Amino acid sequence: MNTLLIFLGKLVMFISRLIGKGSGSTWPGHIALSVNPFFISEITQKNPHVKIILIAGTNGKTTTSKMIATVLEKSGKSIIQNKSGANLLNGVASSFIESSTVFGKINKDVAVFEIDENTLPLVLEQTKPTIVIALNLFRDQLDRYGELDSIAKKWKKVFSMLNHNTTVVLNADDPQIAFLGDKLHAKTVYFGLDEKGETASHLQHASDSIYCPNCHNRLEYKKIYYSHIGIWNCPFCKLKRPNIESIKTIYPLPGMYNKYNTLASVLAIKQLDIPENIVQDAIATVTPAFGRQEKITINGKTVQIFLAKNPASFNQTMQTIADLGAKYVAFVLNDRIPDGRDVSWIWDIDLEKFLPQFTSVFISGDRVYDMELRVWYAGRDTNVYAFASLADAIWNALENLPEKETLYILPTYSAMLEVRKIITGKKIL
Repeated sequence: MNTLLIFLGKLVMFISRLIGKGSGSTWPGHIALSVNPFFISEITQKNPHVKIILIAGTNGKTTTSKMIATVLEKSGKSIIQNKSGANLLNGVASSFIESSTVFGKINKDVAVFEIDENTLPLVLEQTKPTIVIALNLFRDQLDRYGELDSIAKKWKKVFSMLNHNTTVVLNADDPQIAFLGDKLHAKTVYFGLDEKGETASHLQHASDSIYCPNCHNRLEYKKIYYSHIGIWNCPFCKLKRPNIESIKTIYPLPGMYNKYNTLASVLAIKQLDIPENIVQDAIATVTPAFGRQEKITINGKTVQIFLAKNPASFNQTMQTIADLGAKYVAFVLNDRIPDGRDVSWIWDIDLEKFLPQFTSVFISGDRVYDMELRVWYAGRDTNVYAFASLADAIWNALENLPEKETLYILPTYSAMLEVRKIITGKKIL
């Protein structure tokens, strides 16, 4: 049965790429799982030599996945990866189909998969991962995921079933993520920042996990790096941020959030006993993943795309582009299934802090007028240009972009895919 499914999957991939309808990163897996719901479990059992690394979290999955894959490849390992960001079960199944023979044999060393928050428990039920990385949990697509507590509870339940053959890599600075390590049978290691100098003195308006995951009283913070991420403790039950592993590394990408992605990657790779000099040499070569600080040159002008899909990522992205000296900015807000139907989160972003720095602001997307209203309420009513057509917005912005300046585009997920298609003429998924 699986032989036929793999053959059909490979055929679908070939046709999809041949006619320019994407990379075939979801449909082959969708077909396979529709016929055999245990396809992933069966193919991993048939290939026990393939180490599996799963990366989950609201923000940073794709970048962390790329960092780990880069190091593994530089160390001589052959890998399987869902590069296009197809992070549901069908994307995982498609990746296995692409990398296997029609008889289900895989001649690869490591599978590196970024996994959707809701999908992680399902993947863990069908695989025996070598490493599971939990990056963070932020409010995102509440209509689809529910509140953070519900995701954290699902994760904690399935993590409790992992055994000593799995290493769990957790963000100590995120209270909900750190608490996942309590009473685990799996080996547990923690990463986090220990930045010197000033940090935020109070929690941002968009902060999410500010209550103790154990006793539900309000947490205290010694340092706040962004949102609810920082050095925390509970004054009531005495739960506190766990001790972190000592990690010396360079940071190849700008932004506080990318420091966390780097630390998670390096700590995970450390579990595979790859020499440190190879790790650091490889990390230094990391470039942005598609849509995550990706630079594209079009008609001699530079566009840089920063995925911004929830309050935490939007605020951190604005801080990053502000540090880069951004003057020309485009916001693209969609409300499709991959973005979440509810866009009320735009009222929790700190536009007021950053808008005065920008010379021109361009706005588009399915909810262009919602974002335009948010910008207006933030006190900006000059040099703001709204376009119902995303293509018109991009070309108009580029036409008015001075030489040597960069257009920084902040889209939600489906909008990011549209932006890239308009600029490059190619689909990803």
